[in-house]
Formats: sequence, structure tokens, C-alpha cells
Amino acid sequence: MEKKELRANIKALKKQHTKEQLLEQSEKILAKLEQHPDFVKSHKIMLYSALPDEVQTQAFLEKWHLKKQIILPTVVGDDIIPVEFAADTAFAVGDFNILEPQNEPYTGDFDLIVVPGVAFDRNGNRLGRGKGYYDRFLCHHLDVKRIGICFDFQLVDEVPSEPFDIRMDEVITL
Repeated sequence: MEKKELRANIKALKKQHTKEQLLEQSEKILAKLEQHPDFVKSHKIMLYSALPDEVQTQAFLEKWHLKKQIILPTVVGDDIIPVEFAADTAFAVGDFNILEPQNEPYTGDFDLIVVPGVAFDRNGNRLGRGKGYYDRFLCHHLDVKRIGICFDFQLVDEVPSEPFDIRMDEVITL
């Protein structure tokens, strides 16, 4: 299946679930993440502010940002710029209607990077939205553990991949 067709299929599957069902799945997926050994031992974690059709992270971010150093992606031009989520962080709607933290860019290292996606397969291949933001960012952090999180219907048999696509080390779903 081609990437465009797979994106359309996943979009159709999402429409079969209510917002409440997706929120309930999100909570279960994130409960698995917070019990994961790599999350437990990590101090500097890059997460993300979710779009409406992604695993919802807002409550999770609120829960953990005072206990761990949480870094969120912002989009500047064609690149992801990481920004720390601190207690006094203001947010603004950025590109693609994503809430983005309004702080100075984070230039430190990461213990763990948690990545959203349109689809994943069991080999760690990830299908994003087609702009390559995460692949361009992750290629500079290949030594950092990468965990993809997704709804159960987003885990498919095979995601078409290109040589420049960065694989996840692991994928967490229901």
C-alpha cells in the first residue's frame, strides 16, 4: 500500500471512533508509556502537543512536566525546534494549529523521544504526515531511544519506508 493510500485508510479508521473512545485509548497508551522502563529512568523527555487525531498528551504533559524535564517540538520553517515546557510556559497556536510552547529553544540532550505518527509497523517504521519534520529532527538524535505511540488501528502490517525515514526503537499501543 502506498503512503497516500495508507494515510487515507487510517483517517477513515479514526472517523469510526468517537472523541471519547480516542481519549480513553490515549489514557491507556500513556499509562503504558509511564510504566515503560525507558520512561521511568529518563529525565529529559521530548513529547508532543497532540493534534485532535493523535494520542492525546495534554493531561500527561500536565502530570509530568514538574517531575521530569519535558521538551516539546515547535515548527519553524521546515524544522522542528525543541522548546522546554516549564511551569510558566505560555503557549500559542503554531503551524498546523498545534499548541506550541513559547520559550527559548532547548539545546540540551534527550534521554527519550516520544513520537506521534499516522501509522507504525512492528519493525518501527513510521508514517508521518508527509512533510519530513520528524525524520529531519530525529536524524540528529539517532543515539536517543525513540518510542512511537499510536492508537491500535494505527499499527499496521507494513509501513512503506524510504532510506531517509528514521525508525522507532519501539511502538506502544493498546
